[in-house]
Amino acid sequence: MDKKSVKEQFGAHARTYITSRPHAKGASLQRLVELVEPQPDWQALDIATAAGHTAFAFAPHVAHVHATDITPQMLTVAREQVAARGVDNVTVEHADAENLPYVDNRFDLLTCRIAPHHFPAVDAFLRESVRVLRPGGILAVVDNVVPEGVAGDYVNAFEKLRDPSHGRCLSVEEWLEGYAQVGLELTQNEILEKQMVFEDWAARHDQAMQSYLRALLFHGPPQTHEFLHPRSEDGRTLFHLREGLFIGRIHH
Repeated sequence: MDKKSVKEQFGAHARTYITSRPHAKGASLQRLVELVEPQPDWQALDIATAAGHTAFAFAPHVAHVHATDITPQMLTVAREQVAARGVDNVTVEHADAENLPYVDNRFDLLTCRIAPHHFPAVDAFLRESVRVLRPGGILAVVDNVVPEGVAGDYVNAFEKLRDPSHGRCLSVEEWLEGYAQVGLELTQNEILEKQMVFEDWAARHDQAMQSYLRALLFHGPPQTHEFLHPRSEDGRTLFHLREGLFIGRIHH
């Protein structure tokens, strides 16, 4: 997914991210803070901050958070949220995850939550993350993950039909390999299931596209069906996605 498409897609839906349940209240957000154990003297960088939920979760525990995004409308929303919350240690800045505007060894912590599947080049993001982190610094990523092979390809195609800015979710194995390739020592790795309500998830589309997406959800290959676990309950269609939580540390 090219960056222009990402900007257009997120610009159009920027305000929805203030109240988006997976972004604002997902289980991975508090879990991330618990596992990272942020320190009061830390300088933190949050990548693809959207409405700033991750930045605000860490702000009470660190010295300062630079909350960054590539989409102008998102930056506007994040700045409004900083003002509304009265937070004095969060700075909102423009930054490209694959070409960060910061000097080497600048941060103690870099976070990125539910975003890398929109990045054109996750390997470039990982290299840049390591570059701007200090020795002993921590990279903490949460993102949707998919099964290996054809089942993962199917889930990615399903996601991309719903959201054209979707690039590619990686498998757990690919994330572990990516961390290793840039020299990060993995200290935590968890998988968190999140229940999705199809009607909310697909609400941006007309009935024809919703019907098509629902058919893909229920009639995928067996491994995909097992992964997504679609079902109907109380007049709603529910399914599961999985988030991978990966925390790595740069060697001293």
